[in-house]
Amino acid sequence: MRKRLMTTVAAGVLGGALVLSGCSTGGDQDQATPSSTSQHEGHGSSGGSSDSGGMEHPMDGGPAPEGIEKAASPKYPVGTEVTLTADHMEGMDGAPATIAGAFDTYTYAVNFTPTTGGDPVKDHKWVVQEEIEDAGDQRIADGTEVTLEAEHMEGMKGAKATIASSTDETVYMVDYESDGMTMTNHKWVVESEIKPAS
Repeated sequence: MRKRLMTTVAAGVLGGALVLSGCSTGGDQDQATPSSTSQHEGHGSSGGSSDSGGMEHPMDGGPAPEGIEKAASPKYPVGTEVTLTADHMEGMDGAPATIAGAFDTYTYAVNFTPTTGGDPVKDHKWVVQEEIEDAGDQRIADGTEVTLEAEHMEGMKGAKATIASSTDETVYMVDYESDGMTMTNHKWVVESEIKPAS
């Protein structure tokens, strides 16, 4: 009984340390954003078992990447109330949301292995052109190997990735609530993953 209790306490301490370590990347930009994270599953599937646990996502996604072009006349302008139809995070499909940003750029689904180790992530949705190292301004072909600059989750920045697919739809940052937690500036949802609020 005592051994089981010690094991449980040790697992709790280790779990807490992992959550806290995921909140600090040491960059100056991170000092302005809250250190809370959400353990929603998503943005792609792991190469391992389907119940391998969630990926950490900051509750505040921070500002849009430098150099990204705001959409001139998006279907859903900033402040519009919408309903999400995307399912790349648990609790996202059907969630009410508010548009926080609308942008014109190329948007990619990518396959990558986190720099922190762990199972490969397949079909992570989404990464924009401005979050890919030396991407230039031309659409990147499917199958191309790239280096990610996005920091949507721990182990993403600096990871080698392969472009799985792409779109030139308007891409949005959204604020939404799921399971009682509010996600602000969540990156990214493309136009076909949004419908008008009902």
